[in-house]
Amino acid sequence: MRSGGYGISAFFTKTGLGTLIETGGLITKYHKDGTPELVSKSKPKQVINGEEYILEETLRPDYSFVKGHIADELGNVWFNKAAVNFNKDAAKCGKICIVEVEEIVPAGTLKPEDIHLPHIFVKRIFKGKEWIKPIEKRTTTKADGKVVSTIGGESFKK
Repeated sequence: MRSGGYGISAFFTKTGLGTLIETGGLITKYHKDGTPELVSKSKPKQVINGEEYILEETLRPDYSFVKGHIADELGNVWFNKAAVNFNKDAAKCGKICIVEVEEIVPAGTLKPEDIHLPHIFVKRIFKGKEWIKPIEKRTTTKADGKVVSTIGGESFKK
């Protein structure tokens, strides 16, 4: 995703070397009757500086859908906490990026250093509704040995 977002069509990597990823034959889709419909092809291999690599094509989907926390009216996006990890790359690799946010603020409200995804990558933004955020699932064992699971830290709506 990252390379697709930067306009790189393919790259060499050691990941998958010596496996079905390299040689081909990995079943990627089955027919309803259980027989293989799509099987991966072998990937080109090249030696660079005395080490073997295989050529991997980048991901360039037609659409990328990501969830941000706050966006301004131009489409500059701020992600909350760990959402920044992969959402930036996912947003950039799509030909059309659509961002759902919890809040849309006027342009200029976000400080430049707080913008995780610049508006140039965003084609559409919209404000989502009824945010339900289960924080964690707590599992405890009572004195009688009964196991109880609950959603901890109540779900809430913004």
